[in-house]
Amino acid sequence: MSGKYVKVGQKNRLKVVGKAGFGVFLDGRQFDEILLPKRHAPADCNIGDELDVFVYLDSDDHLIATTETPLACVGEFAALKVKEVNPIGAFLDWNLGKDLLVPFREQKTRMREGGHYVVYLYQDEETRRIVGSSRLHKFIDRSAGEYQNSQPVSLLIYDKTDLGYMAIINNRHQGLLFSQEANDSVKPGDKVQGYIKRIRPDGKIDLCLKKPGFDQQALDSLSQQIMDKLAVAGGFLPMNDKTDPAEIKRVFGASKRAFKMALGGLYKQRLIKIETSGIRSNQ
Repeated sequence: MSGKYVKVGQKNRLKVVGKAGFGVFLDGRQFDEILLPKRHAPADCNIGDELDVFVYLDSDDHLIATTETPLACVGEFAALKVKEVNPIGAFLDWNLGKDLLVPFREQKTRMREGGHYVVYLYQDEETRRIVGSSRLHKFIDRSAGEYQNSQPVSLLIYDKTDLGYMAIINNRHQGLLFSQEANDSVKPGDKVQGYIKRIRPDGKIDLCLKKPGFDQQALDSLSQQIMDKLAVAGGFLPMNDKTDPAEIKRVFGASKRAFKMALGGLYKQRLIKIETSGIRSNQ
């Protein structure tokens, strides 16, 4: 958090350079000194101490510091609740004394009091004010990014479509979580852990909530099912890793790949023999 310049709308580590009855003054570096009001200043801080603070603009557009932690910083996406709507725009609760303004021009759909919306926080170049926008397409990086299949990622669900849910990946890119992957366990505004399922040839990203690959519990269940059927059949089944996938699906309700994995596990445990005409129990 320390650095050469103070970053507005971000957390900074700043040195105490003065004290007054109403607060302490921090080294504003490229700016004038920045006030940290008394109610936010540690009671035992002294000149020379370094404090971790969030720097933003107060109601008079003066730089001010706080030790409170906002729900989002400039350059981040977040799901926030609307506290009030007035002729200027919507004001969202971001856990600071001054609410976050989302001007009407930056609202994808008209915001309503009490509603939750995913917004991006940025500093307006003309007014220097920190504002939000629900027009997320302007801020999402459309590139595929340097992700790998099965890589764990942070997801912020921001929209529901006919195919599933759109999510912001690692506060930068976007991907699609298909409905069958979500099972109605998420909704817009949720922040969840997910995984990269695949990167499509066109660069679009498919997501999932469970790490891609076989569920070990399901594989164990299939293995037990195979052993049970062997026991009922007298120790031999006319099925092996060459059996038609449709027959495997009919008998075990599993894919051929899962069936082969289960057979491989049972063989390594020396519970079965794999023969040309089927599998035989060693028990």
